[in-house]
Amino acid sequence: QVQLMESGGGSVQAGGSLKLSCTAPQYILKGACMGWFREAPGKEREGVAVRTGGIIVWYNYSEKGRFTISEANAENTMYLQMDNLQPGNTGVHFCAAEPPPCRVGETTAWDSWGQGTQVTVSS
Repeated sequence: QVQLMESGGGSVQAGGSLKLSCTAPQYILKGACMGWFREAPGKEREGVAVRTGGIIVWYNYSEKGRFTISEANAENTMYLQMDNLQPGNTGVHFCAAEPPPCRVGETTAWDSWGQGTQVTVSS
């Protein structure tokens, strides 16, 4: 397992934006599958966006066009820019890592997780 740490959550009104950050060792950012996941109240944890080796692998359909996953290797950081946030985006957001291949639909297969950061969107 690898130590990951998220930051950047908060409370915004619908239509607002937040940018989440996840710090990780550089060798993980370059070689592993890295993803953002959300756990909404009363719901199972689900994938939001995944990338590996600088290539975007997958976005959750409901977030496509509003969210952008990116990374800055020099800063050892992965980002999730979230625009036009909606109440349905409320939840604890986690970053995670696993060795390739990226199993975007198998949350339990990912073996390294951060502690999570809360995102709350009010209507």
